[in-house]
Amino acid sequence: MKALDDIPKHSANQTVINWPVFVTRLSPMVFLTQATSRWLLSRIATVLAVGVLWQVVAWLVASPDFPSCTAVLSSIHFHLTQGDMLLNLWATLNRVAISFVISMLIGVVIGVLMGSYSQLNKLTDTALIIALNVPALVTILLCYIWFGLVESAAIAAVVLNKIPTVVVMIREGARVVDRDLLAVAKIYRLSPSRTFFKVFLPQLYPFIMASARSGLSLIWKIVLVVELLGRSDGVGFALNTQFQFFDITGILAYTCAFISIILCVEGAIFRPLDKLIARGSAHG
Repeated sequence: MKALDDIPKHSANQTVINWPVFVTRLSPMVFLTQATSRWLLSRIATVLAVGVLWQVVAWLVASPDFPSCTAVLSSIHFHLTQGDMLLNLWATLNRVAISFVISMLIGVVIGVLMGSYSQLNKLTDTALIIALNVPALVTILLCYIWFGLVESAAIAAVVLNKIPTVVVMIREGARVVDRDLLAVAKIYRLSPSRTFFKVFLPQLYPFIMASARSGLSLIWKIVLVVELLGRSDGVGFALNTQFQFFDITGILAYTCAFISIILCVEGAIFRPLDKLIARGSAHG
C-alpha cells in the first residue's frame, strides 16, 4: 500500500491554463452568441416597426374593419386566457408536424430516385406535372369524400398536396450531384450505404432545406383550409368561427399567434440547421 506522502498533491499552482487554446475554443461560442443576438434583435426590430406602422395606419383609417395592433394584442390575450386558442394552436401544429414529416420523407425518396434514374424520370414526369397542378381544394374535397371527415383524411390531403413540390426540388438537386465524387467513392470501395450517406446525401442538404422551408409555409396554409372544411378544432376551425361573427380582430389575433409560432420554429430549428450545413460545407 502506498504511503500517504506518496500520493501526489494537486495545488492551484499546478493548474495551468493554456490561454491561447482556451480563447480559440471560446471564440466560436462567443461569435455564435453574438450572431444569434444580432439575428434576434433584427427580428424584434422588424416586428416592432411593423407594429408601429400598423398602429399608425389604424389610427389614420379609424375604421372597425381595420383594427389596431393594440386591439389585436388584447384579442390574443383574451383568447389565450379565456378562449380555446392554445388547444386550437396545438391541434394545428400537430397536423402540420405530422404532414410535414411524412411529405418530406416520401418526397425526398421519390425525388432522389427520379433524379438518379433518367428512365424513371421520363416515366413519371407527366404524373408529377399533373400532381403539381391539381388544385389543393380538389384534393382536400376528394380525400374527405373518399375517407370521410376523419383525421387521416385531413393528413392525407395535406401530404398529397405537398409531396410534388418536394419531389421537384429534390429531383433537381439529385441531377446536379457531383458524379466525380461518386466515382472517387467507388474507387475507394465504399459501401453503397456509406456512399449514399457520406457522399450523395450531403450534396442534397441545401435542396432539402429549401424544400423544407417552402414546405412548411405551404403546409400550414393547406392545413387551415382542411380544418375550415372538415375539422372541429384547429386554427382553421377557429378562423371560420370568427368569420361567421365577422370578428376581424379575432381573425387577425389567430393569424398573428400562428405566425409567431412559425417564426419561433424558424429561429429554433431551421436557422441552427443552416449553420450546421454551412459549417459542414466550409470544412468540406
